[in-house]
Amino acid sequence: MKAKLRDLIDAIDFQIDESTSFFNTRTCKVVTLSEEDMSYADDDYPLEDEPEWVLDVAKVAKDVLESDDYIELPSQWDVNEYRIMEDFCLTQTSGDTQHQLLRAIKGRGAFRRFKDTAFDTGVIDEWYTYKDRRFEEIAIDWCKMHNIDYE
Repeated sequence: MKAKLRDLIDAIDFQIDESTSFFNTRTCKVVTLSEEDMSYADDDYPLEDEPEWVLDVAKVAKDVLESDDYIELPSQWDVNEYRIMEDFCLTQTSGDTQHQLLRAIKGRGAFRRFKDTAFDTGVIDEWYTYKDRRFEEIAIDWCKMHNIDYE
């Protein structure tokens, strides 16, 4: 079995502060668990009155914590999307577009301003293609580092 590169890319791309994604080396599936999901794996957490879906999540969380079958995917901090945005800005050959994009990524709200500016300057599709390619490189490097075959 091989890891599906698209699944890895999507999991890496959609991580947030409160969640972590893991790759199961036995099933080649990706699971994403929040901090709350992980707390269900604690033996002290009372599960008897919880709905069925919580019991299912608790089982997966316990499996992640207790099994050697799971490898953590790169987190949003490992990926550094800000750096990817900055690199994209520097690929722009139009000085005006490059200047607008670089200005947009300064300060608070940089991600939203960047996307708005990329849209306004007509490079939003180019940005998504660039970002996807960079995330693919990250996923491939991760697979190679962990000796995981991918398709």
